[in-house]
Order: sequence, then C-alpha cells, then structure tokens
Amino acid sequence: MGTMEIEGGNEKPKLNKYALACAIVASLINCIFGYDTGVLSGANIFVKDDLKLNESQIEILAGTLNLSALVGSAIAGRTSDMIGRRYTIVVASLIFLIGAILMGYSPNYAILMTGRCIAGVGVGFSLMIAPVYSTEISSSSHRGALSSLPEICISVGILTGYISNLAFSKLPLKLGWRMMFGIAAIPAIALVFAILQMPESPRWLAMQGRLKEAEEVLLLVSDTKEEAKSRFRDLKLAAGIDENCKEDVVIPSKKIASGAGVWKELFIRPTPTVRRIMLAAWGIHFFQHLTGIEAVVLYSPRIFKKAGVMGKQKLLLATVGVGVTKLLFILVATFNLDKFGRRRLMLTSVSGATTALIVLGFCLTVVDHAKKQLLWALCLSIISTYTFVAFFSIGLATVTWVYTAEIWPLRLRAQGASVGVAINRAMNATISMTFISIYEAITIGGAFFMFAGFATLAGVFFYFFMPETKGKALEEIEMLFTPEGSKAHQQKTEEVVV
Repeated sequence: MGTMEIEGGNEKPKLNKYALACAIVASLINCIFGYDTGVLSGANIFVKDDLKLNESQIEILAGTLNLSALVGSAIAGRTSDMIGRRYTIVVASLIFLIGAILMGYSPNYAILMTGRCIAGVGVGFSLMIAPVYSTEISSSSHRGALSSLPEICISVGILTGYISNLAFSKLPLKLGWRMMFGIAAIPAIALVFAILQMPESPRWLAMQGRLKEAEEVLLLVSDTKEEAKSRFRDLKLAAGIDENCKEDVVIPSKKIASGAGVWKELFIRPTPTVRRIMLAAWGIHFFQHLTGIEAVVLYSPRIFKKAGVMGKQKLLLATVGVGVTKLLFILVATFNLDKFGRRRLMLTSVSGATTALIVLGFCLTVVDHAKKQLLWALCLSIISTYTFVAFFSIGLATVTWVYTAEIWPLRLRAQGASVGVAINRAMNATISMTFISIYEAITIGGAFFMFAGFATLAGVFFYFFMPETKGKALEEIEMLFTPEGSKAHQQKTEEVVV
C-alpha cells in the first residue's frame, strides 16, 4: 500500500510499488515490438544480401509489421473488452512467439514475410493494451509516469535490436540475421508466465460487475485507502453502477460488459464531447509519425551512410546511438510527465524536433551536392539526428500513448484506443514503406525538410486541440472536452513559451 510523505507542508503520495510492478510487467510486451522494429534496421542489410532482395522488397518488409498491426488493433479493443486486459496481453505474447519462430526459421522471403505479418498483429495488440492497462491501474498522481512505461519498453526493445545487429553481424550470413529475428521468441515465452501473475484491470472488472474483485485490486494499487474508495466510487459511476451499491457482484448491462455499441457511439452518433476526444486522440496518432521518426529508426544506417559514414560496423554503431538517445530522453519524459504536464512537454518536443529536422535536411542537402566529404556536415548530421530523436522522445513518443489512453471515457477506452493504434500504424507503414522512394524522388535532404513541414503542422494542432490532463482523475478528464469544460480550461491554461 502506498504511503504519504510531507513536502512543503503538503501531503505528497509516494509511488505505489505494486502498481509500478503491474505496469512494468504489462509494458514488457512492447519490448518485443520495439525489438522487432529496431532489429530490422540492421538485419535488412544482411537479409538483402542473403535473399537477393531489391529495394522495393525491403520497403515492403519494413512496412509489413505496421500494416499487419492494423488487423491486430482492429480486433484488440473488442477482445480486451470481452476477455479482459490481462488475457489480451497473453494473446499478444503468443502471437509474437509464433512470428519470431517463423522469422528465425525463414528459408525464403515468403516465410519471412509471413512471420513479419504475424508479429505485426501482435504489435496491434501490444500498442493498444499496454497503455490502456497501465492507465487503468494507475492513480492520477503517478499516471503519467506509469502510462509512459510502454514507450520506455519500446525504446529498450529498439536499442536491444540495434545491439543484436552488432552482436550477430559477425556470424555467418545465413545464420546471423535469422538469429536476430528468432531470439525474440525467448522473452515472449517468459512474458506469458509473468503476465498470469498480474491482477486484472479494476476498471474492466467493474465493467463486468465484479465489484468485490475491483475493490480488492484498487486497495492494492492505490496510494491510500481513501484514494481507493474514491476511485472505486468513480469507476462504479463510469460503469453505470449505483455508487451506493454494496453488492460483491452485480449483473452489468450486456452493452457495457461486452463493449457492444461502441462503434455506433464513435462513428454514427458521437456526442460533441466524444467528437472532441476523437479529434484529439486520433489527431495525435495521425501526426506522430508524419514527423519522420520511423524513417530515422528504420533507416538510420542509410541516413548516416548518405552523411558520409562508411563501413557496416560503423553504421551499426552510429545507429546504436539513436537507440541510446531515444531511451535516455524517454526516461527524462517519464520523470517529468506528472511534473510539467502533457501539453508543455508535447509543445516543447515538436518545436525542438522541427528545428532538428531543418538542420538535418540542410546538412544532407549540402553533403549531396558536395564533391568531397565534409567533416562538419557529417558531424552535424549525426548530432541533428540524435537531437531530433531526443526531442521526439520527450513528448511525441511518450505523451502520445499516455494522453490517448487517459482521455477516453471507460466505456469507449479500449476500442477508441484501438482505432488510434490503427491510425498510428497506418501512418507508420506509410512512412516506412515510402521513405526510400521519397528520398530518391526529392533527395534525402528534401525528405527531411518535408518532415519538418509536417512537424510544424503538428505543433499547431497540439496547441489548439490538446487540453492539459495532468493530475486529473480519469473520470474527470472527460469534462475537459465538453464545450463548457474546454472554455473553462482555456481560461486557466498558462501560457507556454515555445
């Protein structure tokens, strides 16, 4: 049970260790997704040589993970409403296991693509369920930190994938890249057993009418007994149950228990409040990958090669720096989300990322037209790439998943979040499958100038459509998106210097 400490005369809740442990275990599923993303950046060099693939096939291989994630995200929301958040994570782990085994075995391109497609379905599940579970298990005082853990795990996975590229690159060609892909099966197996030790989300239990179980979980994951009682009262109301109900188990509305009717509420008859939430949640997902992060994560060896870095080992080593930078600055964001708030970090993030993209585009354009290697342009290209990743990580990477999981009402959260994941993966696939073609058409420098333009548009969108949610209970956040609530919030919102 969480305890309280006195700071400046005010009671400040300590982080509940049980809630932290639950959020960590749930978030580990995203380590496998991150690994599958990061490992391809180096593995595709060896896959191309071994299987004699062309550039188009490499682009398709890169984008397949995200296209398949559309399928996973389309069914993950309803699945989690039906079988629970915990067992949905188990399903995702098993899907990753099958995908890793097929990719590690792959005697040809067709089997490799099949394994990649199956792993992609797991991506759709993991990206939806990890933030939702972490959000629902967290108290409002630490929700930002715990809900950002899935993004930390993605970064850990990406960095591990880069390191795996280095480690297995010295093996024989036919074995090396297969080991890079296949080794992901090991954490997938371990995770299944770990997840079964976790409690179910108290909000899902309330939706099922299992009030006694929900209350017991809340007592474990809340900072105080008083907070547990307050959260229990709020989630009963959110689940359509009388707050004075003393029953251990009630028969919930079939519509609430199964998540039926959510699609109609989202797409056919949304209220003004739901429309505002949809615009904010799905808009953030739309813009996140238009800033070009996937081009950097997947194709950083190519970017550094264009800048003037030579040799496979040097390229892979420079790429490891991308992974290290991403992880470090996501940790920075995690420790500051509940201090500075979502909105301020997001606006700072997009401003810095835009500037870094402009500098990177300029350097790559200069290198492209130079007749000899320019050391200053090479160094500045690497620095601006790392700077872009750093600024992306403190807001766009972390806040996107925290914010879009917490602003949905309980009845819409899982399926609303799943649509957001589908949009996110569609944009991700668009960038990953077209980046090579884009930079061949408008030069690599031109491609990053294009991303800078998209990032500017993203900043404008975030400024006008993203109210602050820091410190708000999940059941209170919906009020920020009502016409009256948004006006009141706008009057109170402090000026953010960008």
